[in-house]
Amino acid sequence: MALPEPPRGFVAVDVVRRDDVTDDLAVFRLRTPEPLPFAPGQYVTLALPDHDGRPVKRAYSIVSSPDEPEIELVIELVEHGELTPLMWPLKTGDQMWARRKIVGHFLLDEARTRHVMACTVTGIAPFMSMMRTHRNARAAGFAVPDHRFLVLYGASRSLEHGSYRGELDALARDGWVDAIPTISRAWLEPDWAMESGRVEDVLRKHLDRLGWNGPDTAGYACGNPDMIENVKGILARAGLMKEHIHEEKYFTTSGDAEPAPAVAAPAVATPRPAPASPGGITLKTVRPGPPGGITLKSVPRPDASG
Repeated sequence: MALPEPPRGFVAVDVVRRDDVTDDLAVFRLRTPEPLPFAPGQYVTLALPDHDGRPVKRAYSIVSSPDEPEIELVIELVEHGELTPLMWPLKTGDQMWARRKIVGHFLLDEARTRHVMACTVTGIAPFMSMMRTHRNARAAGFAVPDHRFLVLYGASRSLEHGSYRGELDALARDGWVDAIPTISRAWLEPDWAMESGRVEDVLRKHLDRLGWNGPDTAGYACGNPDMIENVKGILARAGLMKEHIHEEKYFTTSGDAEPAPAVAAPAVATPRPAPASPGGITLKTVRPGPPGGITLKSVPRPDASG
C-alpha cells in the first residue's frame, strides 16, 4: 500500500513480517529507515490515513529490545476502533507511519532486583522488551544486576499467549525468570494443566511461594485497568512500597487499546554510563520510575503523542 508523505515528525516504516495469533490478535515487525532510539518499556505512535486522508494515530508498547534491528508490536483488533481496522488488511511489504520520538515512563525499576510483572494479552509487550534487553546484556558478558522476574501472563484462552509463552519458558530455563501463564476460561480447554483464573487470582499464591515481599521487590501491572487496580492492591498488601509499584493502563474509550499518557516526573537516580556492545549497539541503562509509581490516566489523547 503506497502512502502519501508522512505527517510532520513521522517516518514511513515497512511491515517486514506479520504473524496472526488469532483473528483479532497479530504480531507486526516493522523496519524503520533510520534508528528510532527507545528504552525498554516505552511505546511508539503509529499512524495511517483514514478514508478522508486524515492521519489516525495510536500508541503501542514495544515488544522488541532496543538492540534488535526491527520494532516488534503485538496488537489487538478493536472492532469499532479507528486505527486497528485500517491496520488489519496490511501485509508484508506494506507501510505505516511511525513517530520518530518514542516515549513513555514505564521502565524497569533499577532500584530493585526482584520484579513482579502482571499483564493481560498485549500487556506482555513492555515486559518482553525489558527481559530481552536483560538477556542480551547477560549474553554479551556485561556486568548486570542480578535481576529476577516473576511474570504472570493472563489471557482468556491459551491461544492468546501466542509465541510469547514459549519465549518465556525459554527464559525460565536460564533460572532468572519465573513464568506463570494463566487463562480465565479454563472450562473451554479441559486439557489445560497450568494456572486457571485471572492474573490477580493467582498472583498472591506465587508471591508467597517466592517470598518476594521485601525491600528488594518492585511490582508492575500492564493491560486491563480493572486488573491493574486489583494487582496494585495485592502488591501493596504484600508489603511492596508504593513508590515501587508501577502501572501502564491500556484503555479503549477511543476505540483502540493503547497506553494512556504518563505524567513526567523528575528522575530519582543518576543513570550509570551505558555499556557499548560489539557492533556499536548501546544497551541502555534506564532510570527508575518516578516516585509514587507511574500514574497513567485512562483517557484518550487526541494525537496519541505521549
